[in-house]
Amino acid sequence: MSVDTTFKLKPVADWRRYAVLGLLGLGALGITGRAFQLQVLQRDFLTAQGDKRQVRTVSLPGHRAAIRDRRGEPLALSAPVDSLWCVPKDLLASPEHVAALAKVLKQPQKQLTRFLEQRATRQFVYVERGMPPDDARRALALKAPGVFSTREYKRYYPAGEVAGQVVGFTDVDGRGQEGMEMAHDDTLRGIAGSRRVIRDARGRIVEDTAKEVPAQPGKDLRLSIDLRLQYLAYRELKSAVALHKAKGGLVVVADARTGELLAVASQPGYNPNNVEDRKPGRMRNRAIVDSFEPGSSVKPLLVAQALEIGAYNENSHIDTGKGWMQVARLTVRDVHAMGDVNLATMLAKSSNVGAAKIGLEIGAESVWQGYQKFGLGDRVASGFPGESAPLLRPYMQWGQIATATASYGYGMSLNALHLVRAYAALGNDGLMPQLRLVSDQKVQPPQRAVSAQTARSIRHMLEAVASKEGTGLRASIPGYRVAGKTGTVRKVADTGGYDADRHQSVFIGMVPAEQPRLIGLVMIDEPSAGQYYGGVVSAPVFSTVLQGALRLLQIAPDECRVDCGPQPPRPQLAMPALPPPTEPQT
Repeated sequence: MSVDTTFKLKPVADWRRYAVLGLLGLGALGITGRAFQLQVLQRDFLTAQGDKRQVRTVSLPGHRAAIRDRRGEPLALSAPVDSLWCVPKDLLASPEHVAALAKVLKQPQKQLTRFLEQRATRQFVYVERGMPPDDARRALALKAPGVFSTREYKRYYPAGEVAGQVVGFTDVDGRGQEGMEMAHDDTLRGIAGSRRVIRDARGRIVEDTAKEVPAQPGKDLRLSIDLRLQYLAYRELKSAVALHKAKGGLVVVADARTGELLAVASQPGYNPNNVEDRKPGRMRNRAIVDSFEPGSSVKPLLVAQALEIGAYNENSHIDTGKGWMQVARLTVRDVHAMGDVNLATMLAKSSNVGAAKIGLEIGAESVWQGYQKFGLGDRVASGFPGESAPLLRPYMQWGQIATATASYGYGMSLNALHLVRAYAALGNDGLMPQLRLVSDQKVQPPQRAVSAQTARSIRHMLEAVASKEGTGLRASIPGYRVAGKTGTVRKVADTGGYDADRHQSVFIGMVPAEQPRLIGLVMIDEPSAGQYYGGVVSAPVFSTVLQGALRLLQIAPDECRVDCGPQPPRPQLAMPALPPPTEPQT
């Protein structure tokens, strides 16, 4: 008898079969639904998110425009350069490439390795900015992992230190930091463009898209500066500062008719091409951002106001007595006693006593109004960043002492451009032009400071300053008549009052005197080699610079002019017998 050991499987219940099929169907439906959601409903969103992780917008910098002088000579240019960057982790993985790259970059391998290790977690690090394209090509030829380059532009200043304080400089990213580079940064920089690219996981560009917005270059800036005159002013100023062992100095040359600044130089200077040379004390353009008391250089403006209001005329005389006068607790002094002199002699010998008497006679309000007419209370608005504001207190705050000292240039402060603008009014028959550094700048019409007759009379008086009888003989120029004024200003002491051993030597003048074309100002700060009078220290610099400017600009001497109109009568100098002229310390 046999036993059947075969087991028979029970049929699966229908509900279980359906349950499994249902679950599989639901899973398939879920997957299909999810795929529909991702591929159809959220396609645009996911595409955008993917682009954010792969598609990048690369900025295309606009080519920074050039800065040129009035004749088109370049003062600032942008040259194409390459900036080398890397993914530090990738480069560190190949020490032999680190060594080779360090050799191309001319730096120790340990230094480069340490630099990369400190930034190992970053995906983008600049290795070298502003490399010459040839050097960048040699670095890329190494085929070092994670090393790439980007095209940029580097600023170059052909004139170097000669025009550095006027032009300024940019930072490594091409943004203006000083001077006209800063003042006109938006115009020079242009408009950046963009390019859409696809990068891989390591940040490398693997494909360009068709989407690109081209960059727009900046607009060239043309300054009123004439590089030839700028170099002449720079050279003579630097030589004078060294000769007189001075702390610094400045030279300004301007067109008397148009107000264009043809040269603006100051010392000490700096070379904008040299980053290490960019020190605050050297970058400061003293002609525009520094203020000082003008001293005797304002006396012609005082006399012009006295003539304008009718208190004096061209032949008026002033009794300067024994060379001193008492005003309350202030003693006003001259270097020499001159007695009775006319206005021309008073200016030629720069009498403080004479100026104080004129100021006290016409009164504080008239003195203040006269200075206001010449713009000594208003900004020059040259467009240069950091231009200093003048300080001319309201006349209501003046007493007798303040009125007397203001008459010979103390108790107020201004920058060099204020004096240049005021003298331009005297040289332009009373019309004061707006000074400017940009040739095509829109300017306001000139303002009437004094009458044409008064301006001509003052010019004729100032011719005596540069004569044998005046304090500015060294400012004379062969073949030309020079009208100008000296000034020797004591500087304010740290403890208050005025320092007897620290001076600023000034000469400002115009040439040709009959119908001036050029205004020149020279100031030497703290000469310490013995001489400090403006007529001795600054006047020779004026003569050399303006003589060269007259030649370069082909301006004819006074004697060569045939279109000179009728001249007002010139006052006769009444010169007492005095020792050899020296300029009073005012």
